[in-house]
Amino acid sequence: QLQASGGGLVQAGGSLRLSCAASGSTFSSYTVGWFRQAPGKEREFVGYISRSGANTYYVDSVKGRFTISRDNAKNSVYLQMNSLKSEDTAVYYCAATWYWRGFPTTQNGFDYWGQGTLVTVSS
Repeated sequence: QLQASGGGLVQAGGSLRLSCAASGSTFSSYTVGWFRQAPGKEREFVGYISRSGANTYYVDSVKGRFTISRDNAKNSVYLQMNSLKSEDTAVYYCAATWYWRGFPTTQNGFDYWGQGTLVTVSS
């Protein structure tokens, strides 16, 4: 099970850190991704982190502003969001898949999903 938290209301230019906590003993075997869904739009991929944390990937729209990290000892992945913009307003979801599935960038590539956490950026 995955549980995302940390959402809230923040002003444009501000920062927020989301957390994704997992239960179980196999968390270090998962590639973890973040997705977001803005009002009236489809869910979109934001980025992923490999099971060791050595590899990360971000879509262009968040590159340089968002950072994904993980602490396998705490069964947690984090999404640090800086320089937030109004267009970052969305429900954010974390998702996981077994590492042998590679590095997916679509929803179909992930097997486990957390509930979303809402991020609202006011301009």
